[in-house]
Amino acid sequence: MRSTPRSVFPAPALRARPRARIGLTMLALAALAVLVTVIPSAWRASASTVPPPPTGWSTVFSDSFSGAAGSHVDSQWTYDTGTQYNGSGCTANWGTGEVESNTNSTANVAEDGSGHLNITPVKSGSSWTSGRIETVADNFAAPAGGELEVSASIRQPNPASGLGYWPAFWMLGAGFRASGAGTSGTMTCSNWPSTGEIDVMEDVNALSEHSGTLHCGVDPGGPCNETTGLGSGLQSCSGCQTGYNTYSVIINRTNTSNESITWYLNGNAYHTVTESQIGTSTWQAAVDHGFFLILDAAIGGGFPNGVCNCTTPTSSTSSGAAMSVGYVAVYTTAGSGGGGGGGGGGGGGKSCTTTATSDISADCFSASQGTISVTSTTDAAPSGVDSNQAAQLANGDYLEYSGINFGSGSSQFDARVASGAAGGVSGLVEVVLDNPANAPVGSFAIANTGGWSSWKTVPANISTVTGTHNVYLEFSSGAGGNPPFVSLHYFNFPAH
Repeated sequence: MRSTPRSVFPAPALRARPRARIGLTMLALAALAVLVTVIPSAWRASASTVPPPPTGWSTVFSDSFSGAAGSHVDSQWTYDTGTQYNGSGCTANWGTGEVESNTNSTANVAEDGSGHLNITPVKSGSSWTSGRIETVADNFAAPAGGELEVSASIRQPNPASGLGYWPAFWMLGAGFRASGAGTSGTMTCSNWPSTGEIDVMEDVNALSEHSGTLHCGVDPGGPCNETTGLGSGLQSCSGCQTGYNTYSVIINRTNTSNESITWYLNGNAYHTVTESQIGTSTWQAAVDHGFFLILDAAIGGGFPNGVCNCTTPTSSTSSGAAMSVGYVAVYTTAGSGGGGGGGGGGGGGKSCTTTATSDISADCFSASQGTISVTSTTDAAPSGVDSNQAAQLANGDYLEYSGINFGSGSSQFDARVASGAAGGVSGLVEVVLDNPANAPVGSFAIANTGGWSSWKTVPANISTVTGTHNVYLEFSSGAGGNPPFVSLHYFNFPAH
């Protein structure tokens, strides 16, 4: 786990990540006895090929790191540089006591030209540098009544002497972000652990092991036993340093009375935490919302020190052993709207109207083009609007809303939107009637609003429309590579 989140602790000296030193709890052992589920997709893929979603699932994010050798990561990611976040309650050394300084240099973070991303700790004299990246998007969420899978294919570092190595793939709740993403923005670090941390994979000291953990509630103590968290403890992982293995979690909100998170290695479940273990209010605050993803390879700190009962790194710790990532993928199923308490302003369920002057929920589309991801949002919802969004729409996508009645007429279009698009990336939201090939009756431009969770209402003038029409909202951008540029929560056409 990122127990002691790799991010936020207010007093690093007290955060020794002791979780990995304790064995499995009796609850975890009981859960392991009955876990037989196989994750739906990612474990079947090769090391550098993102598997397609199985029936009933949609891909909402993927990266197979297909850039040229020595290239940087693409605009889906941002680099965390230095030794701490900016913002409220953020402390040095990422709050965990690790000793490296993170950079955006290709010496530390680079694609290899063969479909892999390498994050490499490097020693120079007595100092270490390494890499840490996180997704710009922070709205990866299990919809109410549905599921979210987060997976990565990773080969762990394999140094000759590995004391102090700490590779990790993990998730932080969007509530950590005050503005922007990563060290280019600001964080509300004091929100840890209440807004949730899910550690998909961690290992320390090159032990060929792995662990998974949920952090929640309050620190110290609380229902997640912080700063330890509710973790699996370190598990044997033969071959994890010499080959690519798939590490995954599934957040399952289909059981509305008892949601769960399950951790998998190559499709085999090894740890589960349930809503009933920590209580509904704590669970909702930690789990039922968007997350952003983090990849890093730290050196030193509370977790490796605690496991070896020594101070790491040592003078003999090897430099230059990379954590190599073949792909990262996120999948969701459609939600039923009946989740255990809901994660957004409207509280769940799909709510639809065909009256143009009323607020129309984004997820009420009857047809679409492109890979459309419907996820929950924490944006406040007015009466009649649900808490779901059409997330991270890109060039060429469209949504069709059938039989929208404009009555005696409207000449305005209002949309509730958010954007975490990279600098220089923008696009149009266009209103088209009756046929997606028709010319737009109006549009507005949208660029970064301050993040994928920073919502604003944007008005636009349109040609006066009367009567009943099928309405197409079309998304058009000239940005190379068709990156996502806007998310949609709801819209309306005020009477003129």
